[in-house]
Amino acid sequence: MLIVNPADTGFDRLSAGLTRILKSKKVINGMMMLDTNRETRRMALDDENAIDEGKAVASFHDSEKRYRRLFESAKDGILILDAATGKVVDVNPFLLQLLGYSYNEIIGRHLWEIGSFQDIAASKTAFKKLQDTEYIRYDNLPLKTRDGKSVEVEFISNVYLVDQSKVIQCNIRDITGRREMEKTLQKSEAKMRSILDNIGIGVALISPKMEILELNRQMREWFPDIQPDHHPICFQVFNDPPGKEPCKNCPTQKTLKDGLVHENAVQPPRAGTVKNYRVVSSPIRDASGEITAAIEMVEDITEKLALESQVRQSQKMEAVGRLASGVAHDYNNGLTVIMGYTEQALDKINPTDPLYDDLQEVFKAASHSAAVTQQLLAFARKQHISPKVIDLNEAIGGMQKMLQRLIGEDIHLSLLSGTSLRPILMDSSQLDQILANLCINARDAIAGVGKITIETSMASFDDTYCANHAGFVPGDFVVLAVSDDGCGMSRETQGHIFEPFYTTKKLGVGTGLGLSTVYGIVNQNNGFIDFTSEPEKGTIFKIYLPCHQGEAAASQKILPAKMPAGHGETILVVDDDAAVLNLVRSCLKRLGYTVLVSDMPGEAVKMAEMHLDAIRLVITDVIMPEMNGQELVNRLMALKPDLQYLFMSGYTADVIRDRGLTETNGGFIQKPFSMKTLAAKVSEALDGNR
Repeated sequence: MLIVNPADTGFDRLSAGLTRILKSKKVINGMMMLDTNRETRRMALDDENAIDEGKAVASFHDSEKRYRRLFESAKDGILILDAATGKVVDVNPFLLQLLGYSYNEIIGRHLWEIGSFQDIAASKTAFKKLQDTEYIRYDNLPLKTRDGKSVEVEFISNVYLVDQSKVIQCNIRDITGRREMEKTLQKSEAKMRSILDNIGIGVALISPKMEILELNRQMREWFPDIQPDHHPICFQVFNDPPGKEPCKNCPTQKTLKDGLVHENAVQPPRAGTVKNYRVVSSPIRDASGEITAAIEMVEDITEKLALESQVRQSQKMEAVGRLASGVAHDYNNGLTVIMGYTEQALDKINPTDPLYDDLQEVFKAASHSAAVTQQLLAFARKQHISPKVIDLNEAIGGMQKMLQRLIGEDIHLSLLSGTSLRPILMDSSQLDQILANLCINARDAIAGVGKITIETSMASFDDTYCANHAGFVPGDFVVLAVSDDGCGMSRETQGHIFEPFYTTKKLGVGTGLGLSTVYGIVNQNNGFIDFTSEPEKGTIFKIYLPCHQGEAAASQKILPAKMPAGHGETILVVDDDAAVLNLVRSCLKRLGYTVLVSDMPGEAVKMAEMHLDAIRLVITDVIMPEMNGQELVNRLMALKPDLQYLFMSGYTADVIRDRGLTETNGGFIQKPFSMKTLAAKVSEALDGNR
């Protein structure tokens, strides 16, 4: 029950009129009860007084008719009670129709005798509250009609004094329809709130003064300290430290000015984190078309931008990889010839001859070029590899002394070996490349005395973890971490470190292929790499290599110290590059073999048919006109099943695999190669060890 000033109600005018009706009734009745003597004296008055009294009576009658019409035509229920007894003095048609009673069923009865009011005024104590209180209001009073139907009403009672007698006027307004509309609106608002709170994007309502009026659940999770009830200024609370003016190119500010939809990517400064958001702002207008607010749809695109950056990085590296693959064949063929003939010339010249030192420099330059090519192919994940099962702790322990010499005595190298490490399947030379490149990179980041730590451990990631960490892959991994206490890297540098030929070193110092080589090797072995770095706080690189699940692959044999010689065995050499063909023939003859050569596969088949019994080994290029090396070997082995074979190629590993040749399905020698390597591979192939 709410008790307020009677002047606050909208029923004052009607109440005043009803009071006049009641007063007019008493005046008229009193006049009719005048005794005869008084009537005689009244008739003796002058005509003017008689006319005045007649006008007064007529005025009362007119007033009663006027307010009776108002009483009976009112669209709210009106109930008049005798304040002394609680009996109904009068009731209007609207209330009778609302409750389903007839006039005679209500008039003259006590309030608590009417079924509709039994729950509210079932006792004289309750009625006494109506008697003692001049004004009572119920904003939501439940009533029942005569047939039991529920009705919600707004109930207001006023006590009036009429000729020293109190009456209680009850004004009853049917609010059932309004309550239904309110409930429908509440359900709609609850549904809309549920939708806004459960969508995957943030929603904010911003006033024309840039005040935050409302935030959905996602926005509250992103910005838990913001309290929309206080209507804070958006550019002050969304930023840390608080902004002094709207954000640059703020889409919401534009929308509030021109009423159009605007969009922009923003990066509000937040302590300890970097977040990127895509904000789409739309106007909200009132019935007159005025902009009353802007609604922001906010999407966290931090992860999306990181993935896009990774894709662009991958595309750039793939482009360089294709370039490396395209030039590798011709480049490697050329280096094979340079290194081979230089090596032969060195064997023919006395070491005291001045020309010997010049040839040595030529051979060193060619070997260096070959190493650069291999780095490019490692970056492109296309070099030929011979993986084997490796215990990472043992492999690192075997390299520790070499790595210490590599980084120098003024830098302390610490090795922290994890326990229960599972084996990995990897080319051991690739592991050497990873460790050497990472340690050299760490060494160059340290000015003077410092520390480099190599640590191994195990890690497992599930789908949920990987969904929230870009670049991570589900599974079990052996972790190789290399950390330093050097100068660290800026954010700009971090965005380029895996790009080939990118370097922060001085001109002429390094090739810029170290980290790109590591990246390529790790990817070729189905792993991934992650790093953290801050300026002046050092860098940590973590390599994740998948645990080995199957059998060990055949490992490379160590080349003998002395070149094995031949004993006149006949070898067929097939290569479409004349320079390489002549070099291999020359080398094999020097080693003591009988050599047949052909620059076309078709001709080689005919030559083999002519010398089928004599030929022990065929050495063939992989990519040639007419047929590739694998197809040629298949043709020749159909003629002679026990024929041995050795593949050679200057192409990258992916191109070779496209021709049906893998790293482990036969003898293979990668161009460029030395005479010593060729001699060892030929001896191995003739022995049937492929």
